[in-house]
Amino acid sequence: MGDYSWLQLVQMVFILMGAGLAAGLVAGLFGIGGGFVVVPTLIVVFEFFDFSDSILMKMAVATSLATIVVTGFRSAQAHYKKGAVDMQIIRDWAPWLTIGAILGTILTRVLDGSALKLIFSVGVFLMGLHFVFPAKGNVRFHFSAEMPKGFVLAPIATFLGGFSALLGIGGGTPAVMVMTACQRPIHQAVATAAGFGVIIAVPGTISNMIVGFGEAGLPPGSIGYVNLIAALSIVSMSIFTAPIGARLAHSLDGVKLKRYFGIYLIATSAYVFYKAVAG
Repeated sequence: MGDYSWLQLVQMVFILMGAGLAAGLVAGLFGIGGGFVVVPTLIVVFEFFDFSDSILMKMAVATSLATIVVTGFRSAQAHYKKGAVDMQIIRDWAPWLTIGAILGTILTRVLDGSALKLIFSVGVFLMGLHFVFPAKGNVRFHFSAEMPKGFVLAPIATFLGGFSALLGIGGGTPAVMVMTACQRPIHQAVATAAGFGVIIAVPGTISNMIVGFGEAGLPPGSIGYVNLIAALSIVSMSIFTAPIGARLAHSLDGVKLKRYFGIYLIATSAYVFYKAVAG
């Protein structure tokens, strides 16, 4: 790792392995990619190694997407075995999610680190509110009895893919919100949203490798903005805990758990916002 000692590298790997354990569990529980755990951890770790602020956030987002390829797949696989994934929704949404993820990555290349942190903090804050104040029982907002299709689907799915790529997340939370608003059972929504994460993460990861190729100041082990050392450290643990989280999602009443996670997200949002304005 260049000017950094092997001790520092080992410390980084173990910290990120711990983040991987948490990210996998969260991914399985809530149908999200785990980016809400991974991105803040990567920001802290990359700052410890004094990476340039111009690439730090871009690397955190890109590396998080790379981990979601595996974590999201393991989560979706576990849900699929329980028959909870709606493959028709996956097929309908996949093209537009892919387009959105590519567009979001291109926008990531244009924005500076502070702007990305501000976008991340606002997005995480909104998601935190959703988890802190989850719908109770049958109190839900139903906009339609069917999922969006055609001209309605295209902008929704494209925005979801782009927004998720900007934040380095799998898009599970907004996807679950859309599906439950369309009267889909919560377990099916969580399971299908896990598949969304993979669809967003694959083109997002490849695009970040391409747009970041040749960027000055990238640390060893990087392909574009994706740092493989960090990604592998996280994935090595998340692949084990994602199926555990998926099993728990089918057996737990997650209202209290969601509130705790929402509080974590709001605290994370405040931290990233501070880092953005403090420079």
